Amino acid sequence: MSKIASIQFEFFNKMSKEERIQKAEKLIDSTAGADLILLPELWNFGWHTLFDKDVASIENVRKLSETLEGETVMRMVEKAKRVNAYIAAGSILERDGDSFYNTAILIDPKGNVISTYRKMHLANYLGYQEAALLKPGSEVSAVKTELGILGFSICYDLRFPELYRKMAVEKEVEVFLLISAFALARLENWVHLCHARAIENQCYLISCDSVGSDRGSQYLGYSTIIDPRGVTIAGSGTTECIVKGEIDLESLRAFRKTMPHLKNRVLEI
Repeated sequence: MSKIASIQFEFFNKMSKEERIQKAEKLIDSTAGADLILLPELWNFGWHTLFDKDVASIENVRKLSETLEGETVMRMVEKAKRVNAYIAAGSILERDGDSFYNTAILIDPKGNVISTYRKMHLANYLGYQEAALLKPGSEVSAVKTELGILGFSICYDLRFPELYRKMAVEKEVEVFLLISAFALARLENWVHLCHARAIENQCYLISCDSVGSDRGSQYLGYSTIIDPRGVTIAGSGTTECIVKGEIDLESLRAFRKTMPHLKNRVLEI
């Protein structure tokens, strides 16, 4: 059994980046005993800041971005070593040369960055033009750990089942890590899609979403831990909290043998 702590981080627009990092560090300290800790999407400045009408531009993106060796990741690296846990450090706005990506990071208990994932599906709706500012990723995420084979997805990715099927079938992922900044207005979409992705791929799904208001938009919350049968192990509402629960990889593997749905597929991806 592995202990999970999904940190449902609350946003305040007036918080500086330094204040957000300090807050995340304190919240991580309160997850004593967790084997895997999650943070949400772009928590160190807020996803909606990309689209602030007063500052939304490539210059703003440059200002908000960091490399994988930048302050946010390095401080999470130190935290992973201190609490002796894996940290899925949410996502950062990654700068790689002249390109920018929404990138999730997984750090092991020794402080090694063992996996990264660049968001493939960039939001392009309701006035949000993420693809106008960032580049999409092209690689499916999967990394083998003591906690099972873990794979990343980020927010809007949730609407595209092919990504999850590729993770489960081609990469043999057992645990989906969903880092998000989903909107409260789409609560039912979130609930149904999270459960569907777990059920149809016989995987655990651990989600981490923010709460609070960001540039006038309300984040969803409802971070959850869902088992491969689609049963909610632990969940939350719309206030800041830490969602805690346990996952059992031996149970997952036994379930897949007893009910081999993935092997019974007729159509290929």
